[in-house]
Amino acid sequence: MSRIGKKPIIIPQGIEVKIKGQDVIVKGPKGEISQKIPQEVLIKKEENRIVLSLKRQTKEASSFWGLTRALLANNIKGVSEGFEKRLELRGIGYRAVMDGENKIRLEVGFSHPIIISVPEGIQASVEKNIIIISGINKQKVGEFAAKLRRIRPPEPYKGKGIRYLGEKVRRKEGKKAATTAA
Repeated sequence: MSRIGKKPIIIPQGIEVKIKGQDVIVKGPKGEISQKIPQEVLIKKEENRIVLSLKRQTKEASSFWGLTRALLANNIKGVSEGFEKRLELRGIGYRAVMDGENKIRLEVGFSHPIIISVPEGIQASVEKNIIIISGINKQKVGEFAAKLRRIRPPEPYKGKGIRYLGEKVRRKEGKKAATTAA
């Protein structure tokens, strides 16, 4: 039995949920998301909540049950509040600038600047040395933030690189000069 799958999803005021067969469409003030539901999972809308159940009890179906509930809850939160990731640039000369509306220009210690296009459905902005990525789809926001971080991950000796805001990087001690015995 899935503990997560058993919990009903409460639909907040101002959010509209439509169920069409195995497709669920969630509309809210920030936008609209559709989610495909696996065949093993049954979905019912009761007043201001969504209840999920299983057609047959199998191990695979049980895992889909919890996953589907989590995805739908994230979609409802996304269209009402949205999701946000913040990345911090650390290093001398490291900077990020918005190139137009949908491109980020990064100068992170390479011989050339790196220009990355912002995917559709995601907004990005830069404030000093912090890149703010936001959108209604949690997966897309997280993927794009991870893609930016992968360009120059924080290194353990000086701590330079792109990291999530508040991320702790474990620092290592560098080499020590050997003394010569005479």
